Amino acid sequence: MATRKSVLRPPKPVDRPLVGKNALITGGALRLGRASALALAKAGANVVITFRHSGREAERVVSEIQAFKVNALALPCDVTDEMSVQKAIREAAAQFGGLDILVNNAANYETVEFSKITLKQWDDIFASNARGPFLVSREALPYLKKRKGKIINMGSLGGLRAWAEHVHYCSSKAAVHMLTKAMAKALAPEIAVNCVAPGMIDLGEAAAADFMRKMAKQTPMRRNGTGEEIAAAVLFFATAPHFITGQIMAVDGGLSL
Repeated sequence: MATRKSVLRPPKPVDRPLVGKNALITGGALRLGRASALALAKAGANVVITFRHSGREAERVVSEIQAFKVNALALPCDVTDEMSVQKAIREAAAQFGGLDILVNNAANYETVEFSKITLKQWDDIFASNARGPFLVSREALPYLKKRKGKIINMGSLGGLRAWAEHVHYCSSKAAVHMLTKAMAKALAPEIAVNCVAPGMIDLGEAAAADFMRKMAKQTPMRRNGTGEEIAAAVLFFATAPHFITGQIMAVDGGLSL
């Protein structure tokens, strides 16, 4: 009687668990998006980043990603515009042959007193921070579902704690947290959906130096976080068991406690 011969495949290197996976990161040219893109590339993933105005920075990040011997691509995309999102998702999937990981990172941040928030400011922050992740996730859904992929949303400590001069921002990020939980139920069992909620992250911006020093004193860990630490949380969800879904991970040094 003929027996079926098993095919043994070499295991993926422990330090490159995402070899063969394709990731898309919105707003991946700068700050936390760039840090996340590099972390996923270092772990072996091919990476597509989107950008809106930072074309030069995006090309630089592509070169940094390619240094990890993986494929990289930068695409223009306005996450608030349906047609722009559809075009970017189609091109990313076509170029890489599918999508395994989506990181909804693109967002805006603004400080405004509550009484001075205009309707346009309110609508604009929700368009980028809440509608954007919804639109990108919806368009990427067929590709992620086919490969039993993962969605990682970028929330915020502001979605967990109220900040008096960031009412519209905090509200938009709280919406992202609930979007994460609702999507986790709606897209199970094929897709796992989780969220990283950064606290005070020091990105070396001179204008924020005094504020960062003040916040470090209020943080139980007595320091602010780094972009690499947020990227490590993104990488955790990208490589975590599929059974982990609907979670909001605060990466804030205990500031939310």
